[in-house]
Amino acid sequence: MRRYSLDTNAMSDAINGRRGVDRRVRQARLAGHQVGVAVPALAELLGGVEASDTRDRNRPVVERAVRLYKRWPFFEDAAREYARLYGLLRRGGRTVPPIDLQIAAIARTLGDCTVVTVDGDFSAIPGLKVENWAT
Repeated sequence: MRRYSLDTNAMSDAINGRRGVDRRVRQARLAGHQVGVAVPALAELLGGVEASDTRDRNRPVVERAVRLYKRWPFFEDAAREYARLYGLLRRGGRTVPPIDLQIAAIARTLGDCTVVTVDGDFSAIPGLKVENWAT
C-alpha cells in the first residue's frame, strides 16, 4: 500500500472535480492505496474558504469532502524533520513556503508517502516523492 498526501491545490481540485485529480484519487483508492491530506494543507484550504466571498456555501462542501480523506497531523517527529529540511534548504540558498515544508515533513515521516501537487516548490526537497495528478 502506498500513501498519497494531497497538497492544498490538489485537494481543492479533487473536491471540485477539476483537472482529473478526483479520478486519480478514485484510481489510487481502488488500487488499495491510502489518500489523505496533511493537516497544514487542510488549514490552508479552510483558510481560503473562510477568506472567500462564498464561504457559507463552500464551507459545508469542504467539510463533507474532507471526511473522506485520511488526515495526517504535524507531530513532533514532523517538526524535527521540518527543522532539518529548513536548515538544509536555507544553507543551500533555497526557501520553501512554511506550509509546503510542513506538508513535506509530514510526508517524509510517514515513510512511503508521495505528495500530490502542481507546486514546483516541493521539487527542492531532497528525497521527497512528488507527483502531479492534474491533466
